[in-house]
Amino acid sequence: MQSNPEMPQGPEISVDVEPRAAPRFTLLIRTAKLIIDDQQFLCVVRDISATGFSIRSFHPIEKSTRIALELQSGDCYPADMVWQRDGEAGFEFHTPIEVDAIVMGLSEHPKRDLRFDLELPVTLHAHGMRLKAKLANLSRQGGNVQCDSKLSIDQLIRIEAPGMPDIEARVRWRKEGVYGLVFDTTFSLANLALLIRDLHLRSKSGSKIARAGGLSGAGHIGQ
Repeated sequence: MQSNPEMPQGPEISVDVEPRAAPRFTLLIRTAKLIIDDQQFLCVVRDISATGFSIRSFHPIEKSTRIALELQSGDCYPADMVWQRDGEAGFEFHTPIEVDAIVMGLSEHPKRDLRFDLELPVTLHAHGMRLKAKLANLSRQGGNVQCDSKLSIDQLIRIEAPGMPDIEARVRWRKEGVYGLVFDTTFSLANLALLIRDLHLRSKSGSKIARAGGLSGAGHIGQ
């Protein structure tokens, strides 16, 4: 897995003063989660006000009546998409928010690395063995896997799954069959965003096939 050049990250803030009812602040490279239905996607918040925000997305965004913005602090704000074009999209919050606290990074919750929830069956390669596991979440630098087989702290493993590049990782902690991993390389923002999108698409396609198979089977039994 190779890391591509990407936009620099940092807490710098550029204030763009405009004559509008809800002044909009430009946030430079503030990564966040865009939650659509029950799926989480990576985005970059470009500007925000008390009434709405705009993002840079790395892929087209599906229309939905259930959309929310989740920040690194874990704070979540329901919203509706207003427009979308050329890798960007604008949203309106359901209710006005305290924008100053967001711009200054204030929250009751500690800031943490963005982790995206998944339920992806994977194969772990460890000491010449192939172990069945499930990737529970994924971030730019690590993730959690659920595995019935015992793994050792600092053990080197390779994660393999359809639609995903092989990932070399080390076990950093374990608790009741759940293992925390640190990857040997870091995903770029774009690579992680597209990987998460593709994995969600595969999961959705698999669910449709399973439902179709169940309906087909039910019809055959009834004949």
